[in-house]
Amino acid sequence: MKQFLEFFPILLFFIAFKVYDIYVATAVVIAATVVQVAFIWFRYRKVETMQWVTLGLVLVMGGATLYFQNEAFIKWKFSIIEWLFGSVFLGSQFIGKKPFIERMMSDNMTLPAVIWKRLNLLWASFFISVGFINVYVMYNYNTDDWVYFKTFIAPALMLIFIVLQMAFLYKYIPDSNETKE
Repeated sequence: MKQFLEFFPILLFFIAFKVYDIYVATAVVIAATVVQVAFIWFRYRKVETMQWVTLGLVLVMGGATLYFQNEAFIKWKFSIIEWLFGSVFLGSQFIGKKPFIERMMSDNMTLPAVIWKRLNLLWASFFISVGFINVYVMYNYNTDDWVYFKTFIAPALMLIFIVLQMAFLYKYIPDSNETKE
């Protein structure tokens, strides 16, 4: 259910773009993101900081897209969010006792501190890179291609990255036979 909620605005954005245009799709993603955050708030009574940041960016950049009738604003939103995520991961290397990835995943696995730091840097690098790839796509391809990239290619890159991460972490996951003994 939570994964569906994450992709709900993106899916509606894509459908609205295919049926209408980038401006209708932008209005739809604004409305869908507001509904998404409201639903999360009423259901869980808590909204994560990055969801608030995403909502704020959707409202500001989407609003600017509609007001100025300039699609560049909504396209830049994706890079800004990716760079914010990357900055949070990168900043956590120096601020706080644990890297951000360790704070998120340490309940599920135990890793040496150096591996947590490497993993955290990989995540920071991934987000920052995807932000720059988005800028490249924005300026070198048409809007149809950019929407396809944002809707399908970027999530596929994330999936590939997670699979590679799991392969990297595999040697640190204890064997189930060892944990029983």
